[in-house]
Amino acid sequence: MDNIVDSLSNAYEKFVLASANVLEAKEIAGGQKATATDAALENFKENWELFRIACDQAEEFVESVKQRIGSECLVDEATGFMGSSGNSGQSSAATTSLQPISAVRLEQMSKAVRWLVLELQHGSGGSGHSHSSTGFDTKFSEDSAQ
Repeated sequence: MDNIVDSLSNAYEKFVLASANVLEAKEIAGGQKATATDAALENFKENWELFRIACDQAEEFVESVKQRIGSECLVDEATGFMGSSGNSGQSSAATTSLQPISAVRLEQMSKAVRWLVLELQHGSGGSGHSHSSTGFDTKFSEDSAQ
């Protein structure tokens, strides 16, 4: 994470410096088209692209961390893990007689459920219902009874 922050910070500093160089080159040229201004603009464009790439990488990192945390929370929920509260997670799993689920398997099941929900919302589920205007609750009697 430190590398990503450092990379983003360095890219930002170079971008700001390139911006200042463009303004300085324009001022020296007196608003006239000059080679120095063109070079400063080209450098600005390159640094802008590098800054955007650094921002994209930081955003990808944040998204991957969010997904990992979400997956861990799902696994903890599915396995009855209660954090550092001792063996309460084990007793919870034992009282409900649920076997622990691997993170990979849980993620596969989660994706399958999401696809099924999307199919049902678009009326292409295997149930034969093609009424996409009806809500999800009305498709299954056990869901609407709760």
